[in-house]
Amino acid sequence: MTSQSYTGSCQCGAIAFEVDADLDHTVTCNCSRCRRLGWVLTFVPASAFRLTKDGPTTEYLFNKHIISHRFCPTCGVEPYARGEQNGEPMVAVNVNCLDGVDARALNSTPWDGASA
Repeated sequence: MTSQSYTGSCQCGAIAFEVDADLDHTVTCNCSRCRRLGWVLTFVPASAFRLTKDGPTTEYLFNKHIISHRFCPTCGVEPYARGEQNGEPMVAVNVNCLDGVDARALNSTPWDGASA
């Protein structure tokens, strides 16, 4: 699969976005946050992510405080997080929030975030 355009949102729709992503490269992480949320992640350059409905978000920082986890204060869903990858702005997209995508059917790579 190559990069495709997807739409997504939080559960209530207050936050909506478009993203160009390659879902052949998704990750599941076992850190204390991702494990509890059941996240399936894809990482994209910030330029590949566009908010189409920029509702209010609440920020959560944990561990090294380098990833800005953004979630909807109304429904509680975290559709994305912002950070850096190799010194460049990136967005971690919650694949579970993409329209028409079964995140659990993807062949995701496990990441040992609990030990990182």
